[in-house]
Amino acid sequence: MILSVTETLSRIGIIPVVVLEDAAQAVPTARALLAGGIATAEITFRTDAAAQSIARISKEVPELLVGAGTVTSVAMARQAMEAGARYIVSPGLNPEVVRWCQAHELPVLPGVTTPTEIESALALGLDTLKFFPAAAAGGIAMLKALRGPYPGVRFVPTGGISAQNVADYLALPNVLACGGSWMVPKDLLAQGDYAGITALCRKAVNAMLDLRFAHLGINNADETEAAQVAALFSTLLGAAPADNPKSTFVGPHMEVIKFTFRGSKGHIAFYCRDIHRAIYHLAQRGLPANPDSYEYDDQGLRVFYLQQEFSGFAIHFVRA
Repeated sequence: MILSVTETLSRIGIIPVVVLEDAAQAVPTARALLAGGIATAEITFRTDAAAQSIARISKEVPELLVGAGTVTSVAMARQAMEAGARYIVSPGLNPEVVRWCQAHELPVLPGVTTPTEIESALALGLDTLKFFPAAAAGGIAMLKALRGPYPGVRFVPTGGISAQNVADYLALPNVLACGGSWMVPKDLLAQGDYAGITALCRKAVNAMLDLRFAHLGINNADETEAAQVAALFSTLLGAAPADNPKSTFVGPHMEVIKFTFRGSKGHIAFYCRDIHRAIYHLAQRGLPANPDSYEYDDQGLRVFYLQQEFSGFAIHFVRA
């Protein structure tokens, strides 16, 4: 499946906002982001090195989805596109910039903070917008309030986002992705500490995915064996078994399967904040999902397993 630019940003989940003073920093920064699991960057037009930085990344690191940020004029948008930018981000809503990008089929995320600006964007045919400055404009509470009158609008909050709150923002149903500069701080760039940038990116991705142990499932030959195992764990844990047609739970973390299910021995389950982001990022880590394992409910995809088993256990992820 080929994803659009906006859906790719949604899968990635985090958009590093990068200010480069020297275009020589562009390629190693891009590679540091990729190594940390983030395959996009918004290179801001706050310095004279922006266009050349975008051009170098576009040519030498094409696997990174490079965008241009702080674009406040049509001239900047044109310069960014010619350099290879694949999307445009603006701090405010400039109709001229929006129309130019639309005419050139270049995705654009203009900044808004008020209902009036959102309605102006809707009138221009947009439904995905930057929410800036997010923290100063009301943060999570404001985004929750905006979902009522504008349920079809998705936002990319930027400004005041950090590793500590990014997962909370991304948990909102009207947030497409989050932008932030904390992964590429000026001091690490000045020092050429690209390993440090990679480490911050990995930390950000881990915070976003928020993977947590859910339960251990143990396969059994039949219901009789399963009942014996459930009784054993009930005695060990001092918890009453909760029986259902396919398995018995003893406490919240032990599932006794009444037959041989996925995995030769059983499965290990983890909660995750967003199923689709988990599938995307685990694949980037060399752990592809098994599409045949997908399970759905009325909210969409709910469960998936990895293709690979480990020590006889299938690895299972469930939407938190």
